[in-house]
Amino acid sequence: MAASPYHIASLLDKMSSVDKDFRFMATNDLMTELQKDSIKLDDDSERKVVQSVLKLVEDKNGEVQNQAVQCLSPLVKKIRDNQVELVISTLCSNMFSDSERLRDISSVGLKTVIAELPHVAPQVATNATRNITHKLVEAVAKPDLNQYVLLETLDILGELIHRYGVNLMQFHESVLTTLLPLLNDPRPLSVRKRAYVALCYLATSCQKAVFVAMMKHLLECLERERQSFSSMTNTRTYIQAIATIGRQAGQRVSGYLEHIIPLIMFFVKSEEDDELKESCLQAFEAIVVRCFREATQYIPEIVSVCLKMLSHDPNYNYDSEEEADASMDTEDLEEGEEEEEDDEYSDDDDLSWKVRRASAKCLAAILGSRPEMLVEFYRTVSPVLISRFKEREENVKADIFAAYGALLKCTKPKATQKLQLESDAMETEENPLVYLKNQTPLIVKALHRQLKDKSVKTRQGCFSLLTALVTVLPGALDGHIGAIVPGILYSLSDQTSTSNMKIDTMSFLTVLLTHHSMASLHPHIGTIIPAVVKAVDDAFYKITSEALLVLNLIVQAIRPLDMQCEFDFRPFVRDVYSCTLKKLRAADIDQEVKERAIVCMGQIIAVMGDTLQDELPSCLPIFVERLRNEITRLTTVRAITQIASSSLKIDISYLLPECIPLLSGFLRKNHRDLQLATLSCLNALFSCYSNAMTPELYKAVMDELPPLISDNDLHVSQLVLTLLCTVMETNPQSILTVSQPPVHSHRKPTPSPFSP
Repeated sequence: MAASPYHIASLLDKMSSVDKDFRFMATNDLMTELQKDSIKLDDDSERKVVQSVLKLVEDKNGEVQNQAVQCLSPLVKKIRDNQVELVISTLCSNMFSDSERLRDISSVGLKTVIAELPHVAPQVATNATRNITHKLVEAVAKPDLNQYVLLETLDILGELIHRYGVNLMQFHESVLTTLLPLLNDPRPLSVRKRAYVALCYLATSCQKAVFVAMMKHLLECLERERQSFSSMTNTRTYIQAIATIGRQAGQRVSGYLEHIIPLIMFFVKSEEDDELKESCLQAFEAIVVRCFREATQYIPEIVSVCLKMLSHDPNYNYDSEEEADASMDTEDLEEGEEEEEDDEYSDDDDLSWKVRRASAKCLAAILGSRPEMLVEFYRTVSPVLISRFKEREENVKADIFAAYGALLKCTKPKATQKLQLESDAMETEENPLVYLKNQTPLIVKALHRQLKDKSVKTRQGCFSLLTALVTVLPGALDGHIGAIVPGILYSLSDQTSTSNMKIDTMSFLTVLLTHHSMASLHPHIGTIIPAVVKAVDDAFYKITSEALLVLNLIVQAIRPLDMQCEFDFRPFVRDVYSCTLKKLRAADIDQEVKERAIVCMGQIIAVMGDTLQDELPSCLPIFVERLRNEITRLTTVRAITQIASSSLKIDISYLLPECIPLLSGFLRKNHRDLQLATLSCLNALFSCYSNAMTPELYKAVMDELPPLISDNDLHVSQLVLTLLCTVMETNPQSILTVSQPPVHSHRKPTPSPFSP
């Protein structure tokens, strides 16, 4: 229903009230009305609404001002072009007011209007943007403009060029002429930053002549700085401008690399200013990412510089740490004292960490995008990155880990391809996996100490890196698990470890147990199990869930039924069983924990059930209860299948009178996954416990099978026929008890085009 003129007039009257609450609520109601599609304003109402809202933008109450600015968003979509221009003109004028608060709120209002211009008529938007741009360019050109007004003006000008640059081509030259002098403006550096950000937006939409003039100016200024060394700040600004333009208009910058790269190389190698080095490395990063093909010839030189800068730490001596690493197994006390000294080190004036961080990020960009150079990277870059895992700054260390992670991620496709080749192909000299395998001891040694670092972020980075390593090269840690286990135990037991830290540790344990040989794991199982059992009782459900998953894998590792194993698993059976049983019995726990507890207990009984004969009568009935629960029945069916299929022949015959009727009922459910799991479970039960089956149990199942044999689902039909074969082998007489013989249904799939 359209708003009546009387209602609009009433709101406008309240918007001029002396009571600020009336003004606020009336403005809010007006905004609600303007957001409706049905509202139509005549010329007079439109003019009054615009005047009232603009008046409230200048209100003395801040909340009313903010509400008026929010009202501008739907308003500009409902008014005609002459009123839009009035709004823009008023806001632009207010931006240069003497009142700081009015300047701030008007700039926010202008940004709001600019954001909504795509939703108004194209011609209105074009005229409005040109009007704003003209006013802003004139304002920026004034040398006496207040610096805070200048910052806001540059911000809005950049936003305009970014959104509507193609429509503003007539202003591109004047914008360029106005912005370039600001790159060496004596006012705060934020002015320069806003200027080159606006330039980078201009570079994406301007004509070639404007872009050439822009790059020519920047390169000439850099060349003058190279010859005169007049201002380090100016040099840094020009390089940052080139880097920012490169990120936004990489392909356009690629034609100037032959001039840009030598200049930046000169400054990064010759200057001692850390912030300038950081800017140079950031420029390299932008170039290698955005000028991918053209930058290829410069990659070796850039990598060489990055490796050198990665070790740039003139105010710190790492020799003492290296000595501690060499004796880490025998001098734990001294190592602890060394760590305390590291933590006490502080130098607020030291900015070298910025250089190392920028170098690591640049390397990450290169390593993750050049798979054709993997062998060379492993030969030259990998050893240096590994040696820098000892980095003292936490954030820099995280970026170094990320750089090595990018190398591993790039190696993963190669590893997948290698799995399809012969094993002796791994010995080829030019295989990146060979280099990675040979460098694994260095990686483990470098991470050994970091795994006990006080920083949670550092430990998380270590586990993330080790997880990536094992994923790329399964079995890589076979000979090094002993060096990693202390770090695992520390993260699980440390009081400062966060929930995410413990979850990451459990996730790594899962990968470790999945991708390594059991023989390498057995010597350390005794120290891992107590920590995992304790984690199962954690108050946070996610930690409990991950711990149950790890416990499941541990059970498989300590007693593999498909191979000979001399490991003595008996000392751990009670602890593993007890903690899992506690979670299995609990009813008021998270669904994920319930399912993991069912799966884990199924694995425990299937693998170690012969040592738990006295406990099974109290545990197995819980599975029947879980079968009756709609949420847990699918997981329980699969767990019972695992128990019934165990080579230990666990006696669960006393459960069959309750289980079989429930399972047969599941065959009627419209739940395909449940049907498939139930058929597999029944097949396992009939195969292993046919002697305990009564004719009634057979009949309960056989009556449900004929409707399932159909060419509508051949997978289900196949499992039904497999189950029938099992029944005929174990108890042929049971077929005669079926009211509808399944043999007739067996013929139905024959006409199907999918059948042979």
